[in-house]
Amino acid sequence: MKTLLIMRHAKSSWQDGGLADHERPLNKRGQRDAPRMGQLLLDNALEPEAILASTAMRARATAEAVAEALGFEGEIGLERGFYSDAPEAYFDVVRRLPDGVDTALVIGHNPGLEDLLETLTGEDEHLPTAAIAQVRLPIASWTEFSPEVEGSLARVWRPREI
Repeated sequence: MKTLLIMRHAKSSWQDGGLADHERPLNKRGQRDAPRMGQLLLDNALEPEAILASTAMRARATAEAVAEALGFEGEIGLERGFYSDAPEAYFDVVRRLPDGVDTALVIGHNPGLEDLLETLTGEDEHLPTAAIAQVRLPIASWTEFSPEVEGSLARVWRPREI
């Protein structure tokens, strides 16, 4: 059994209209919510052995804040493919995780994350910024991770509900 934590990046700023979408930073709410969600994972004994994030600044900043709250000492994997809206990028990357990783956290963008969650669980869940979904996967190896895997949605945490 493997666990995939699916997190949408925290709230980003739209203040600087001259910035490319990829370079938008977190706003104050995002800076507050990201470490809170990391603490929530810690409080629920859901410490990932791997963290993978989109290369977009808001996703990288979210990953760094979550990692710090968790006391995560590993390297955060940055994945350009997570910036797209296609869930296929997550399958391609997660499939390469080492089998010693039991819990992995992916941080990216909608609608791709909601599509990934629905593909894995059949559940149509809204993931607002900084939300985390916990998905249990009936696989022994990440090489088995595919759209055909029938995972179960254990829980969804939304910042406004905690």
